[in-house]
Amino acid sequence: MPAVIAVDAGTTGVRSFAVDEAGRPLGFSYRELTQHFPRPGWVEHDPIEIRDAVGATLAELAERLEAEGRTVAAVGITNQRETVVAWDRRTGRPHHRALVWQDRRTAARCDELRDQGLEPMVRRATGLVLDPYFSATKMEWLLTEGGVEASGDLALGTVDAWVAWNLTGGAGGGVFVTDPGNASRTLVFDIGSLAWSDELCAIFGVPPGCLPEVRPSCGRLGLTVPGAAGGLAVPVAGIAGDQQAALFGQACFSPGMTKNTYGTGSFVLMNLGPSRPEPVEGLLTTVAWDLGPRGGVAYALEGAIFVTGAAIQWLRDCLGLIADAAETGPLAATVTDTEGVYLVPAFTGLGSPYWDPYARGALLGLSRGVGRAHLARAAVEAMAHQTREVVETMQAAGGITISELRADGGAAVMDVLCQFQADLLRVPVRRPVVAETTALGAAYLAGLAEDVWSSPGEVAAQWLCEAEFLPAMREAEGDRRQAAWRRAVERTRAFPPADQPVADSGALEEE
Repeated sequence: MPAVIAVDAGTTGVRSFAVDEAGRPLGFSYRELTQHFPRPGWVEHDPIEIRDAVGATLAELAERLEAEGRTVAAVGITNQRETVVAWDRRTGRPHHRALVWQDRRTAARCDELRDQGLEPMVRRATGLVLDPYFSATKMEWLLTEGGVEASGDLALGTVDAWVAWNLTGGAGGGVFVTDPGNASRTLVFDIGSLAWSDELCAIFGVPPGCLPEVRPSCGRLGLTVPGAAGGLAVPVAGIAGDQQAALFGQACFSPGMTKNTYGTGSFVLMNLGPSRPEPVEGLLTTVAWDLGPRGGVAYALEGAIFVTGAAIQWLRDCLGLIADAAETGPLAATVTDTEGVYLVPAFTGLGSPYWDPYARGALLGLSRGVGRAHLARAAVEAMAHQTREVVETMQAAGGITISELRADGGAAVMDVLCQFQADLLRVPVRRPVVAETTALGAAYLAGLAEDVWSSPGEVAAQWLCEAEFLPAMREAEGDRRQAAWRRAVERTRAFPPADQPVADSGALEEE
């Protein structure tokens, strides 16, 4: 019986994950990635560490599958999207550490471009906003302050392109490719024509010849080289950014179907089908996937929330309130509410629907009776409050009322979070049996290309609900708490960046 493997090159680690033809997990292997913080607001990864982690996890998993008598039909790739790698295609050596999607070093450059009046044009072409979150200003920084030379051998790509290139031979003939979903996160890809834009490349100083070929998300891209892929010589047949892959893994194939991945950040995606919408204030328009002859292109509305699960890490690593992230849910469930405490985790600014890179986190409403459990619950409830803001914006923009929210990601294991989310949204929240929906989506894309599955309909039939959470709170109470949350958010936007002086104390008094 064949297996399909997904390589999930994420923000905190690399996972290789295998499923059988029924979509059931067969096992995984994992390596954590080192997080580099050269300066406040700067976040980097070592591309060689990513490459080696891919090879090591594939080798471990392939050995187990072989011992069970299973063959591997295909490999799919999913990745941390906007993160940029620059390398030499002749030697295979990276020119610099990868600049991670969380990195904020180009915030001032985004301000300059916005002041030049370029954002409306960028929005129309890309569906994105001018924000350091996306790839183009990272590429520009590498080519200027980063000291990377724009030679004919330069490769500039997101992590999927780096992984695929290495798996298929690297400097010995690897394929340099990406898919439209990842390309649509770069700010230099026109999501209408589904091609790199010469005009946008010129704005950011990115040579088009340094960018990968854009191929369908579902389709054979090349064959793995055994030395780079744990001994495997199989097709690489699917690529999708992590959030698009999770949408696919959640079988959200019909327009209006919506999922939220509660990970380091949270990402709400709503399938819009084949029609590209006009830009929506506060939201992103992205390419969900291109299935080629198996289904064509689908677009999605996206709300990107920068910090959700990372707030749990903050409670653990910086405040010492918990020893392990797994304690958070049970601890939060020991109290019925936060006693009026609100945590706004704007540690790297605010994403959707505000897009304010200068906002900073705040903990508000403290009283003498507040303890560890209340703070843990405030961190959990912040995930749900931010999600409601995004969903409300989506519904207002698209004229679509969601009927359910499919939840996945590490934090979705917390019943207290899923129940509070259902209470705030007033719709069922459904958690799937297979929680690794990002890897599952990449595996499905690769397996579709290699005929392990015949159609998206067959994939949808394999989606199973593990738990359903129905609204229980009175609607008026949910509205009251959401209104208080919005007031808390406004306080986080009243502070200047740490390197700028407070202009006038009266500004805060007026709040």
